[in-house]
Amino acid sequence: MNGDDTSEADCGGQNSKSTANSNRERSDGLTVQPMSDGGSPNDDESADDEPTLAFRTDDGGDRAADGTDARSGDDAESATAESAAEVDAGDTPTDTESPLEGRPPSASPDVDLSAPKYYLNRELSELAFQRRVLHEAIDEKNPLLERVKFLAIFTTNVDEFIRKRVGGLKQQIAAGITEETPDGRTPGEQWREVLDESHELLERQAACYRDEIKPALAEEGIDIVDYEELSAAERREVRDYFESSVLPTLTPLTFDPAHPFPFISNQSLSLAVLTREHPEDDLTFSRVKIPRNQVRFIQLGDDEGNGDDRYVLLETVVRENLDLLFPDVEIVDTALFRVTRNAEVRRDEEVAEDLIEMVEEVLEERRFATVVRLEIEREPPAQILEILTRELDLDDREVFELDGPLDYRDFFELADLDRPELRLPDWTPQPHPRLGSREDGRSIFDVVRDRDVLVHHPYHAFEDTVQRFLEEAANDPDVLAIKAAIYRTASDSQIIETLIEAARNGKQVAVMVELKARFDEENNLEWAKRLEEEGIHVAYGTIGYKTHTKTSLVVREEDDGVRLYSHIGTGNYHSETAKQYEDLGLLTADRDIGQDLVRVFNYFTGHSMHREYRKLLVAPGNMRERFVDLVREEAERARNGEDARIVVKVNRLEDPQLVRELYNASMAGVDIDLIVRDVCRLRPGLEDVSETITVHSIVGRFLEHSRIFYFRAGGEERYFTGSADWMARNLDNRVEAVTPIEEPRLQSRLDEILETLLEDTRNRWVMQPDGSYERRRKRVDEPSTDVHATFMEAAWERTTRH
Repeated sequence: MNGDDTSEADCGGQNSKSTANSNRERSDGLTVQPMSDGGSPNDDESADDEPTLAFRTDDGGDRAADGTDARSGDDAESATAESAAEVDAGDTPTDTESPLEGRPPSASPDVDLSAPKYYLNRELSELAFQRRVLHEAIDEKNPLLERVKFLAIFTTNVDEFIRKRVGGLKQQIAAGITEETPDGRTPGEQWREVLDESHELLERQAACYRDEIKPALAEEGIDIVDYEELSAAERREVRDYFESSVLPTLTPLTFDPAHPFPFISNQSLSLAVLTREHPEDDLTFSRVKIPRNQVRFIQLGDDEGNGDDRYVLLETVVRENLDLLFPDVEIVDTALFRVTRNAEVRRDEEVAEDLIEMVEEVLEERRFATVVRLEIEREPPAQILEILTRELDLDDREVFELDGPLDYRDFFELADLDRPELRLPDWTPQPHPRLGSREDGRSIFDVVRDRDVLVHHPYHAFEDTVQRFLEEAANDPDVLAIKAAIYRTASDSQIIETLIEAARNGKQVAVMVELKARFDEENNLEWAKRLEEEGIHVAYGTIGYKTHTKTSLVVREEDDGVRLYSHIGTGNYHSETAKQYEDLGLLTADRDIGQDLVRVFNYFTGHSMHREYRKLLVAPGNMRERFVDLVREEAERARNGEDARIVVKVNRLEDPQLVRELYNASMAGVDIDLIVRDVCRLRPGLEDVSETITVHSIVGRFLEHSRIFYFRAGGEERYFTGSADWMARNLDNRVEAVTPIEEPRLQSRLDEILETLLEDTRNRWVMQPDGSYERRRKRVDEPSTDVHATFMEAAWERTTRH
């Protein structure tokens, strides 16, 4: 390889196709450390694709997965890690079978691959992922404030899961639906099992904070104290603060014959208060909302130079000073509580006269949706609990009594303390070695025209790669048109501003804005209106499908004619999540890929979907069929005695047809590694069914969000990357694009990424046949490998070398 080739392909592994040439790790090479206390074995993108995660960025702040401030309430749920990602239109908890065009026979005629015993439950698999996320808070090998941050991440993820998945199950139960999922469970059975598992997880989170993290923080001089621990001077200080800064913002709402039960907003922390004027009076119930726009951790006193910081929680301050809010009455009892409302609100797009109006109605209805969970402090007063469960119409299973704080989302505040020794070192994404920085002066179009560029976030800076691609296009006099598909973007999106600038510069600009991106609907509505005000053609998606593809197209007039430049990525056009999510993107001047993208963008505006493409795999066109064919081809080669191998990296593997195809391939002898971050229906290691399949999951500093597909193909070695997971919703009910990677040096790059993931000894979990996960620990005789640290170091070295 020449210098450029080496710099682009080198990611810390060997410059060879090691994944293609190696067999998967066998069980005798696996050292595991089961978690013994319930912390053992789950960011759309998307919220609907990925869990919401937040990580330290180079600007010193912690941001939620949608780029908003971590304290921003419902906005912090949008991603999405993919947390959160991530339930959308076309992804209800019904979990029905994907359409099949003729099911292939099993490799063994005695095996019925549609039997429920071969499938894991989708909901329980997602909770297994959240258990792995919680382990990051439990793991003492992580820096203390990173553990605090994962408490907040876990809460955000589970909140979103309860809102979407549990809310959807409750709707099905109410509708009398009894259809079984591929694993043989009815909605009622899933609802009960999911809530039971959620109870155990939230209790483990509370114990982790109470018994492990809170004492560890105190040892480091970060002391979160109870009111009883305050000195007389501190109590006076707290009371003064409450009276001047908090009391004016509080509005008690009373429930009695003259006042209806107050509306309780989703995920708001509240204080239930029982009062009476005289001992013989009936008790009166009031609700006091703890304000979200106030600092949750109130620092006590001035720093006396001893290195200790003392904090008291805002809800504690409110509770202990209620006499100022309820003067001249007896405060009999109190209890902190928090409700979660269903987010599974549906509209029929086919009959909607105005998509914008429909989305606005969904947003309004979601505010008042059914309550699906009540969190309340341990051993609450019986009368308060009875009133809440009766008025909110809750089952006992939906009540979570917890011994600890009820909402850890604000713990992002704590994780942001200026204590760098208690965090991982900050990471600043680097320039791409071939593209360099903006100051280098070379046009990005010259580089891409020469040969394709593969960008890898967050190791490569989004601003110097993808954003620069569109910014140069906006200001290039030779560019005729720009087209982009926006699924999620930052609330202060430079990408949107760039597209507006392009239109002002006389370019033809067309933008597909997906209005139905879960929890980003309001943000996307605002951007769509802004774009239209600038005279830009805006499409709002297609009826019945959600547009999830992350693509852009630049049409440029050059000396030899019009040339098409394309970007096809796995992540959103979102500068903040690009610092936190691991994603890939291809910049290419390949004409066939460009022509395929022209067809995709024409579908957004003309609603005529092609089924045949020159190179791209497009859903709902040819993608399912192509993936099925690729798996079947490997199985056929294995049956013929050829060396066959499949490696797939996705966020979720849920589609029943592809699970069956993988089982058939395994029974034929294909060596298969599946790197699945989140939900996985497939059960590996089953005798005579999936003995050659290993399922891995990476959970660590960055949210693994890219999708990579490798097929040995008789030595031809086919590589793909793009936006689609192997889920029925992605293959059948979304617009997705996956591109082949054809240049050998970029194939080597993908191969090294996969190999490094499979060698990780710090962040990797391995699924067992029963669906549980065990943490991969390094053997004494092997080097320690952290995939995120490896790629950061390699990116830094490439930058300094160039």
